[in-house]
Amino acid sequence: MITAQLVKELREKTGAGMMDCKKVLTETDGDMEKAAELLRERGIAKAAKKSDRIAAEGLVYCYVTDDKKVGVVIEVNAETDFVAKNQEFKTFVEETAKQIAVKNPADVDALLSQPSMNDESKTIQDILTDKIATIGENMSIRRFVRYESTGIVGSYIHGDGKIGVLVDCPTGSEDVARDVCMQIAAARPEYLDRNSVPADVVAHEMEILKAQAMNEGKPEAIAEKMVQGRIGKFYSEICLLEQPFVKDPDMKIEKYLESKDTQIIKFARFEKGEGLQKREENFAEEVAKQIK
Repeated sequence: MITAQLVKELREKTGAGMMDCKKVLTETDGDMEKAAELLRERGIAKAAKKSDRIAAEGLVYCYVTDDKKVGVVIEVNAETDFVAKNQEFKTFVEETAKQIAVKNPADVDALLSQPSMNDESKTIQDILTDKIATIGENMSIRRFVRYESTGIVGSYIHGDGKIGVLVDCPTGSEDVARDVCMQIAAARPEYLDRNSVPADVVAHEMEILKAQAMNEGKPEAIAEKMVQGRIGKFYSEICLLEQPFVKDPDMKIEKYLESKDTQIIKFARFEKGEGLQKREENFAEEVAKQIK
C-alpha cells in the first residue's frame, strides 16, 4: 500500500509533484530508490531541481479567436532570453494561450490541472514539466487574462513579446482597438477612468500634492485649493480615457473613442518580468557550483 507518508518522503527527496511521486511509487511497489530513479529517467526530478532558479525572462503573448470574440494575454517565464527565442518554448506558450481561450480556466492553478487539448493523457502541468526537463531551464506560467466580448477583443504585442495588451470593445473597429492597445503599451495607464481609481490611492496622492504645495510655502487653505488643480494631471497620467492620444496629443483618448464610435470597458497590459527579481549572472559563482 502506498501511504501518504511515503509519497511525502519521495516528494521531499526529489522535489517532484505529489501525483508524479504517487504514480512511480505505485509502479515500483513502494520501492523508494527505484521510484526516485524512475523520476530521474523521466526528467521529472531534474525539472524539480530547477524550481528554485529565478525565471524573469520569457514571453508575453496574445491570442485572439478568428471571430475576435475571445482573447487571451499570457506571460510565461523562463530563466534566459535565449530560451524565449526557442521555437519549442514559443509553441508551448501559443498552445497554452489557445487552451485558455477554449477551456476558460479560472486561474493558473486550474489551468495547470487541465488535460491538454493536444494530449488529454497529460495535464498542462505535465507538459510544462516535460518542457523544463527537455529545454533545461526553470519555466513557469505566471499569469493570464481572458476576455470574452459582446463586440471585439483587440490585442497588440510590442518588442517581440516584451509587452502584450488586450482590450474589450463592446463597440468599435479592429483598427481603433489596435490604436488604443498601442497607446496602453506606450503610456502605461493603470486604470480605465477616474472612477476606477481606488479611493485610498487618490487620498494618498492628494496628501503628497498638499505636502508639496505647503513645502513651497503656501498656507494650508491655498495648498488644498492647489491640490484640486493638480490632481487632474495625476488622473491624466494613470487613467486611459484621460490620457492625451499619442497620435494626436491635443485629443484625449476619451474624445478619440467618441469620434470613432468605440467603447472600451476594460484592458490588460502585461510587461515581461515586471515585478520579478532579475537573474544576476556571476560567472565565478556559476563555475564554483559546477565544480561542487
